[in-house]
Amino acid sequence: MRRKLYLETFGCQMNVLDSELVMGQLRSQGYQATEDRDSADVILYNTCSVREHAEQKVWSRLGELRDRKKNDPKLVIGVIGCMAERDGADIFRRHPHIDILCGPGELDKLAGMVHNAVVTHDSTDSRPARQVALMGANVRRSGTLAAAEDRLELLDLSRSVGPADEVAQAYVRITRGCNKFCTYCVVPYTRGPEVHRPPGNIIDEVRRLADAGSREVTLLGQTINHYAYEHGDGRTTTFADLLYQIHEATPHLPRLRFVTSYPRDFTDGALRAMRDCPRICQYLHVPAQSGSDRILKLMNRGYTAGAYRDFISRAREMMPDLCVASDFIIGFPTENEDDFAATVDLVRFGRFKNSFIFKYSPRPGTVAIDRFSDDVPEDVKRRRNKELLAVQQEVCGENNRAMVGKTVRVLVEGESKLVSKQAYPSAPTPGGVELGWERPGAETSRRTQLVGRTTGDQIVVFDGDITQKGQLLDVRIVRSTYMTLFAEPAVKDHMLVNEAF
Repeated sequence: MRRKLYLETFGCQMNVLDSELVMGQLRSQGYQATEDRDSADVILYNTCSVREHAEQKVWSRLGELRDRKKNDPKLVIGVIGCMAERDGADIFRRHPHIDILCGPGELDKLAGMVHNAVVTHDSTDSRPARQVALMGANVRRSGTLAAAEDRLELLDLSRSVGPADEVAQAYVRITRGCNKFCTYCVVPYTRGPEVHRPPGNIIDEVRRLADAGSREVTLLGQTINHYAYEHGDGRTTTFADLLYQIHEATPHLPRLRFVTSYPRDFTDGALRAMRDCPRICQYLHVPAQSGSDRILKLMNRGYTAGAYRDFISRAREMMPDLCVASDFIIGFPTENEDDFAATVDLVRFGRFKNSFIFKYSPRPGTVAIDRFSDDVPEDVKRRRNKELLAVQQEVCGENNRAMVGKTVRVLVEGESKLVSKQAYPSAPTPGGVELGWERPGAETSRRTQLVGRTTGDQIVVFDGDITQKGQLLDVRIVRSTYMTLFAEPAVKDHMLVNEAF
């Protein structure tokens, strides 16, 4: 009987990709993925240390498993990712029923650790030795760079795509780690120093996904525009070079995008690659974090608000239709009303498609928690957070109203969460043309409300057929809210536009 594996992921897209790779390795060893935690033989949580809310969810999940572990000693429970790396043995002290700790820099070892835990549980009634794979104090040593290049590269290269896998939207890592050391962030300590993957390996991975049916591939990196791979012969492949090479090597891939960008050092060459390559999405996620130069310096961001504005202006001059998203931390230590007002001004200037806005909370393992007192009162944080959200909503509303009447191409992600409980009757598409991206196990025809995304990452909701999931369709925007665009199918010669690209 195949053992069932439950894997829940918290945090960023990098964690999502890590989970996909881990799941692929464990499936190849005979484990069966399940969405039912209660029926699983192995339970893994891939964790995040950036936001307190995500951590609290993990602690809650682990607490819920305490009684089940007592009743089922053979159950294997593992904590992987950034919390495992940062907290280490403290997790065992809080939750002694945990079997496995594995940091993000050691995930190539996880399949073996799970296998060993299962075998040990099966062979004895006594509690097995806990298994730990963490980078620990060696995380910043130069010797770990070569190790990371060798071992973690094999994890990425082990990726396999089967007929049952949904790969319409896929992630590919191009860099690991971070060298920025922002004072509020623990990522450089949990994921280690920047390591850039060989361009040939990246291109091959993107090509295999496109061959398997991917319609959109998102390149991932903590500071992705810093990609620079140094070849043995003295050549360097820059981020701009990589974009051009992937675009040329995968003409059958409709969309290529990337996240997350760092405002400083984003070259004109990379912007030109976005402008010149029609299948690269004109979308940037560029966290600003604050509009105050004083706060940015305390955060060790390495740029000023003016430099950030100059970059946005330069990018929009090259690509007038560019969509930009940003991140902001509200209530960073010593933030005053003038600092906050500067952030509000930056949001209005940036005309961001959306902003991820968070109240500052001290994170264990960061420089800020030791260097600064969390001196902005919670009620002030809440007020500023609410005010900035309102400003961003106002900007989003203006942006979305300007889209009404336009025809846009969307990648259909599936059924919208806005679907009512009323069932949609099965019906043909306009003109009687049945459309569907056929693949084994594809859903049968059913009219429903679909959600898709534009190249600028705008959310669009429209009526369609469930079999259109994974397709690129042209739709016309008919109304908007600050969060969502609503559309109808674009009809051309009585046929729904459904072109290859």
